[in-house]
Amino acid sequence: MEIVWTKIKMIFTDKTLRSRVLFVLGSLVVFRLLSAIPIPGVDTFKLHNFIDNNQLVGVLNMFSGGGLSTLSIIMLGVGPYITSSIIMQLLTIMSPRLKAMYQEDGEIGRKKFTQFSRLLTIPLAVVQGIALLTVLKTQGIMTDLSLFGTITNLFVIVAGSMLIVWIGELISEFGIGNGVSLIIFAGIVANIPKEVSQFFFTFNIADLPVYILFLATGLLIIAGVVVVSEAERPVPVTYAKQMRGDHISGGTQTYLPIRINQAGVIPIIFALSILMFPQLIGSFLAGMSSPVLVSISKGLLWFVQSTWLYSIFYFLFVFLFTYFYTAVTFDPEQISTNLQKNGAFIPGIRPGSATRDYISRILNRTTTMGAVFLGIIAVLPLVIKSITGITAFAIGGTALLIVVSVVLDLIKKIDAQLSMREY
Repeated sequence: MEIVWTKIKMIFTDKTLRSRVLFVLGSLVVFRLLSAIPIPGVDTFKLHNFIDNNQLVGVLNMFSGGGLSTLSIIMLGVGPYITSSIIMQLLTIMSPRLKAMYQEDGEIGRKKFTQFSRLLTIPLAVVQGIALLTVLKTQGIMTDLSLFGTITNLFVIVAGSMLIVWIGELISEFGIGNGVSLIIFAGIVANIPKEVSQFFFTFNIADLPVYILFLATGLLIIAGVVVVSEAERPVPVTYAKQMRGDHISGGTQTYLPIRINQAGVIPIIFALSILMFPQLIGSFLAGMSSPVLVSISKGLLWFVQSTWLYSIFYFLFVFLFTYFYTAVTFDPEQISTNLQKNGAFIPGIRPGSATRDYISRILNRTTTMGAVFLGIIAVLPLVIKSITGITAFAIGGTALLIVVSVVLDLIKKIDAQLSMREY
């Protein structure tokens, strides 16, 4: 406990670190203020009923940082930007030029890559905005049904989404942590007082076993995420001795840490972004006059409402995205080349292709373990939802997973800043 207080004191005594922390807090305050500004023409009573009975809206509300619950000007949140990032990273597999830009061209290449993601966010926000406004109209939530009102609201929510993306990037640049993740985190945490108050008002002693099950599952998720996030496979690395005049350098031993879960919370966010589309498209097509489109709508909505089928696809997407994101961010070929250039080698393994293959084998094994565990943790709340019949916990479990991962990442980055200060 004393160590924790010492670190907190160091955060607020170091001018640079204090400025970064205060910038993050100030940005999140602005974000919460924006989430309280509603677009015009909303039937509040119908909106609350729609949110309470719709799991898709709960997930969209999480990505919007709570902005969808009030149909605020930032109701789309960072959802379009996340979808854009998924598409751009998928394109790195098909385009060697994009892959080189992202992995080999350094900071300049990453800035160009990010700029392409921003540009792609705009048309995606327009498409998602049209679909969402249409769904809200069919549910009678939007009272202004004129074409001018719809276009005005579309412009407002697309601009709001880009504004939130900009705030997130400012947090990443001038604050601490990943800005987009922190915005999702802030929206989840902001709902805690409301959820706690509802719990005490609706508490029923007869449901005590269910509450205990929820608590046990929540603690299991927290423990699992912490263990998997901190677990790593150390690969020993030795630097060859080098003679420079009368001075001998090198000969030191260190290790290359390969984490069990290299991707963090990103696979969960990616998987949820993809799985939002069936229900969004199904809800959009439900109001069409064509029998074919209505049949497609029923099929998509049936898929979403089928808990076990939805859970299987959720698990598969989390598993695949864990592999995919790890492959994009951790390149054994590049690691092997860098080790060889710096006169380092893995004991018992030849430099070059043998080192690359050795690191790839270890990475495949660790990633498989991390992907399976992350997939199980992701679908566990859905399984409990199917047993208890309580829909809110499926969203709450995913939110808990994101919160724990973001907090762990934030703590690591603060510790890194404190270590730099000590040196």
